[in-house]
Amino acid sequence: MRIGLAVGAGGMGGSSLEPLLVVPEAERLGYDSVWVGEAYGADAVSALGWLAGRTERIRLGSSILQMPARTPAMTAMSAAGLDQLSGGRLLLGLGTSGPQVAEGWHGVAFDRPLGRSREYVAIVRAALARETVRFEGEHFRLPLPDGPGKALKLATRPVQDPVPIYLAAMGPKNTELVGEVADGWLPILFRPESSGYFTELLEKGAARSGRDAAQVAVTPMVSILVTEEGPQAVAAGRDAMRPFLALYVGGMGSRERNFYLNLVAEYGFEANARAVQDHYLAGRKQEAEALLSDELIDAVTVVGPPAAVRERLAAYAEAGVDTLVYTKPHGLSDDAHRDQLRLVAEAAQG
Repeated sequence: MRIGLAVGAGGMGGSSLEPLLVVPEAERLGYDSVWVGEAYGADAVSALGWLAGRTERIRLGSSILQMPARTPAMTAMSAAGLDQLSGGRLLLGLGTSGPQVAEGWHGVAFDRPLGRSREYVAIVRAALARETVRFEGEHFRLPLPDGPGKALKLATRPVQDPVPIYLAAMGPKNTELVGEVADGWLPILFRPESSGYFTELLEKGAARSGRDAAQVAVTPMVSILVTEEGPQAVAAGRDAMRPFLALYVGGMGSRERNFYLNLVAEYGFEANARAVQDHYLAGRKQEAEALLSDELIDAVTVVGPPAAVRERLAAYAEAGVDTLVYTKPHGLSDDAHRDQLRLVAEAAQG
């Protein structure tokens, strides 16, 4: 199993440059890939271009480029440019984001995301393969009919053939879509003990297009904290995970539409998750964080002294994970983050 590094969502909450400064160190430590996200701060393409010129080996992933923010053709253009700049190191991660960002920030309706994603990926693939792009779907038509537009071919030639396309997916139907059309999967709150559930979904999607689901690179984003020995240190480590988990389980989306809550409910933590959501949506964030059970935290994050972390990472490897992407816990200082980079790399190397 390879190890990757997530460097945050485009400078959200601070400088766009600061999270990127650790990447050369991660490359030196043997990290296989670095993944840059975006929400409604700095975009990921700018950061990946900056990294392309300051690294030599580490693969450069987007986690994710928001599909509502760009036409498929613009995404293909950006991907081709990044692949050239990096010498063929791009991993193109795509996702729908959520209704709040799609409609509130980009002004794009969050309707029928499954069908829209399927068409989007098809157009991006065709463009990156330098086909003359003609497409007639429910959501996209290229070129537009009855106008001056003509079918075009991407003028830039990517280094990779093909450029790997990853999809971020949460629900069952979206996970099936990964198996159907993508080269990799970028899940969050992945629980290795539930890998059989996910494998079944990926295989169901792969069967629709005659693909082998085993070729899909499972690449979860996982918050990891290597602690000192002892129960107090581990408890403090779990506390570092609480703000992020409470936000996602309690506050990402509405009461009726929270993909993250639905996922941990599938794991058997619905009652705990609903209680967290009740407090979070009522503005009681600290109470929501405190309600998260140790069992839920341990199911979807990795916390503990080095031996425990190595054991937990082995469970991810046994679950079929191709690359585990280390995500910095909330509130970690820059110096502590650099220490964690080393400790996580050592744990991953066994």
